[in-house]
Amino acid sequence: MKITVAGEKKEYEDQITVAKLIELEKVETPQYVTVSVNEEFIDSAEFDTRRLNDGDEVEFLYFMGGGR
Repeated sequence: MKITVAGEKKEYEDQITVAKLIELEKVETPQYVTVSVNEEFIDSAEFDTRRLNDGDEVEFLYFMGGGR
């Protein structure tokens, strides 16, 4: 199946989970990543069970704190 990851079309096995995609994409600090699928935020508790479908668009987001 083809999905778009961070704006780049890629090919993956059918019905992979968000957790597997995070692993395959070698996401840095996966414990802090927020994932959106088709512009919908996915709860991290669902990463192991949420399956991706052909044509999905996935973004990995990091929220950084700081400032004064």
